Amino acid sequence: MTTAPALEPALSVRQVLALDRVLAGEPEVVAGAGHLDRSVRWVHVAEAADVGVMLTGGEMVLTTGVLLAGDPDAQAEYIRSLHRAEAAAVVLGLGRAFPAPPDVMRRAAERCGLPMVVLHRPFPFAELTEEVQSRLVRSKFAAVSLSEAVRTALTGLITTGAPLQRMLDEIAGHAACPVVVTNLAHRVLATAGERSAVDDVLRDWERIARQAGGSEGDGWIRAELGGRGERWGRIVLCGYRGDAATGRLLADRAAEALVLHRMLGGSVHSWEEESAQSLLTDLVSGVVPARQLLPRARAAGLPVNRRAFVPMVVRDGDPAQLDRVLRLLGLPGLVAELADGATAVLLSLARDQDAEALAAHFAVRLRNESGVRTTVAAASARDAWDDVPGGLREALHVAEAAADAPADQDQPVLVRLRDVHLRGLVRLLRDDPHVQSFAERELDGLLCGVDAESELLPVLRTYLATGRNKSRTAQLHHVSRPALYRRLEAIEARLGVDLDDFEQAASVHIALLAHDAQQR
Repeated sequence: MTTAPALEPALSVRQVLALDRVLAGEPEVVAGAGHLDRSVRWVHVAEAADVGVMLTGGEMVLTTGVLLAGDPDAQAEYIRSLHRAEAAAVVLGLGRAFPAPPDVMRRAAERCGLPMVVLHRPFPFAELTEEVQSRLVRSKFAAVSLSEAVRTALTGLITTGAPLQRMLDEIAGHAACPVVVTNLAHRVLATAGERSAVDDVLRDWERIARQAGGSEGDGWIRAELGGRGERWGRIVLCGYRGDAATGRLLADRAAEALVLHRMLGGSVHSWEEESAQSLLTDLVSGVVPARQLLPRARAAGLPVNRRAFVPMVVRDGDPAQLDRVLRLLGLPGLVAELADGATAVLLSLARDQDAEALAAHFAVRLRNESGVRTTVAAASARDAWDDVPGGLREALHVAEAAADAPADQDQPVLVRLRDVHLRGLVRLLRDDPHVQSFAERELDGLLCGVDAESELLPVLRTYLATGRNKSRTAQLHHVSRPALYRRLEAIEARLGVDLDDFEQAASVHIALLAHDAQQR
């Protein structure tokens, strides 16, 4: 990640008054004390009575008031003209013209809300001008450097096809605060930043997002995402600690890059899909405790309070189609494509709803909508969020076991753990060294043959899957019964077993299931 240059925040009136060179002049705020956080854009030394016409806003004006002495009307108008020009503050050096703070100017400044400061000790204005201008120039240069650094880094990521998360990590590194991307309904699509800080932001996201929606106080800086006259999201810097102008520049640069990233199709998935995929993948993996993922789930729009969660998995499912079926049925949930062609669905139901019936209804509707014999693997409903990862892993296991079933075997529309029987147990144990050794030992006579996979092993697989039905096996392999008998005899001879013996046939069947599970 590119390291941003160190930023020196823009100066406020309060910060200027705290400078050592200014403190030497014994400054005293005599009016507008509630407005000392105004930004100082420039420092201007002027004795002209009509100085207001020379200003463009944000200036701190330094004067001795020599042309205003003895003319109360001119003094009042001087302050009003500075207010109209949106000056940041006025600093009056006491001396011959004004040995004490003039009441007319002080009252006028208080009415206008213009900070007025007097210097009780003689002070060379040139030193203050030099100090402040040099700091402002450094700050402006740092802001420009940051802008270019961010633009260069993000453009480089876009050109290499980096995913959204990589882009946001770069932005969060520059901002040094949590970064959140939402849609227009405040649903969180992606986050970046220190994990604990992000979790703090997401814990009560709905309230925080709407509360910060109309202002940018406390370091909450937003930039709209959209193009061609249409808005479709926002990026939010949450608790940015630098000055607001620099934060605004950073947010705008980030927004430009994210819009370009989306327009160029930096990913095959939409940001909504990537958000769901990241959350469900983290749940399945168990690397992050489920409790820590709860704020992300809530911020992503999934109802989580007093809910029952139904984890489901569809092999080779179309995430867009599954999401569409959820919307058609009005069921709240998340859909995401996981690894190895599995698509996970996490339903969130009210606890008084019939989870079993709704899961079956979803499976039936999906099969009708897809037009193919889609099978949905489902785990039992979980009432506790901490149990969701185990439920997702159970659904994945059921889906894999169901996929191992013979191609000619009809699959029910909804499959649960109780439906996969021995095949499910063997798949669950497939990585156990004892099971692997057992499978190799039982099938060694076939696996070492050069023609095993091309002829004998498929025949054995079909024969056992059909319950040792010789007529059905011969039919499925398009051979005569005598030809099948010869192949079965060859199998028995190679394995040294009697397939008419139930225990021996069962042992070979289990070994074959374990072998197939390992191969998958």
